[in-house]
Amino acid sequence: MRRLENKVAIITGSSRGIGKEVAKLFAGEGAKVIINYVGNKAEADQTVSEINTAGNTAFAIQADISKVEECTKLFDETTKQFGKVDILVNNAGINIYKLLKDVTEEDFDRLFNINVKGTFFMMKEAATKLENNGRIINFSTTIKRLMVPTYSTYTATKAAVEQLTRVFAKEIGSRGITVNSVSPGPTDTPLFRQGKTEEDIRRFESMAGLGRLGTPEDIAKVVLLLASDEASWISGENVGANGGVA
Repeated sequence: MRRLENKVAIITGSSRGIGKEVAKLFAGEGAKVIINYVGNKAEADQTVSEINTAGNTAFAIQADISKVEECTKLFDETTKQFGKVDILVNNAGINIYKLLKDVTEEDFDRLFNINVKGTFFMMKEAATKLENNGRIINFSTTIKRLMVPTYSTYTATKAAVEQLTRVFAKEIGSRGITVNSVSPGPTDTPLFRQGKTEEDIRRFESMAGLGRLGTPEDIAKVVLLLASDEASWISGENVGANGGVA
């Protein structure tokens, strides 16, 4: 039997990048997946088409998880479509590459609203609407321990997500639900390459013991493990998926 047979998964921000690879991998393992997007319906529809054409099941739902009412909408529409929710992957997130002295209040609020507020209120929905023995996987980052200039606000949001993960794991564990976070290292996505030179890319590659950038598929495999029965005794943890970045 496939590892996620008969499960229903919401993956926020899953029309492209790491989220898309998680969705494709989950679907291939038997889950019905919700492709969540904010603005790019064409990319979301393309991802749904790829999954359904492969003989699996996906459905797209537009929702801006930085807004509390849309977190509720995302859970409720998923339940209406597939009858339940077993797995929540809080993948949606953004970055703004600025030195701390240049970060505006608008920048700060935007990052925290999506990266922290969105994760927080999606977990709040999960507290009453996720099935018993479900799985929640949040996204942090390995960059938070590398002290890279221009990442101050982003790493602050991800440190907050890790702490929320640990506390919520204790709060909801009596229902058999596990809550963990994944910290990718530098991963080859359009978001990561944004504003970087080839010299910058080589420098990030050299930080990894394995000598390369990660791929979205590398990260998706770790998320799949945490979503599966094999990880039923792992909760409140942050798992580094970074190729040996120090």
